[in-house]
Amino acid sequence: MVQNVTTLTPLETLTFEQYLAHQDGTDTRYELVRGLLLPMTPAPWPHSKIAKFLERTFDDEIVRQGLPWEAVRGDVGQRTEADTARLPDVLVAQQADLDALGNRSAVLEVPAFVVVEIVSESSKLDDYLYKLAEYRAQGIPEYWVVDYLGLGAARYIGAAKVPTISIYSLVDGAYQVQRFHGEDEIASPTFLDLNLTAEQVFQGRREL
Repeated sequence: MVQNVTTLTPLETLTFEQYLAHQDGTDTRYELVRGLLLPMTPAPWPHSKIAKFLERTFDDEIVRQGLPWEAVRGDVGQRTEADTARLPDVLVAQQADLDALGNRSAVLEVPAFVVVEIVSESSKLDDYLYKLAEYRAQGIPEYWVVDYLGLGAARYIGAAKVPTISIYSLVDGAYQVQRFHGEDEIASPTFLDLNLTAEQVFQGRREL
């Protein structure tokens, strides 16, 4: 998710319940981060293309397997702490949990099955550090960090700084990570038969 580096002033903290009811008369979308509203700016086209591609790919697998799940791109949040709610680029959740949101602001309070964040220059610290810790604590079973520009620090993607997909899988309360580059075939613990390479994700299409 692309984050605006400019925060609202004055800095007024909100509860999670106030965040759900928040309206400011604009179309601006916000994350709630420890009580503070963080405005989200429109993403670059490659970012949006990848998110759209992954949403469709996950939905195709869901339909193929006949699962009562749904992939959602950008419109549903995930609560991670008492006063923190993130807006993942893509998430996969139980249809019943999504339907249960009704007409309230769409923020899941139960863990999604899969959460995807696409790295931008303004979000790289959040995606690799803060969101990683929050999603782990919330019990998100599978967290993808799609770094199509190779922006992550060397400790996350290696010294070569090449485009990388990091998939974090929750095992006994801790994340184990696998990293994928180029023509590596992605291994997803949730979707075992994706038949998808990292480069196809970076390009946002299967035909290369």
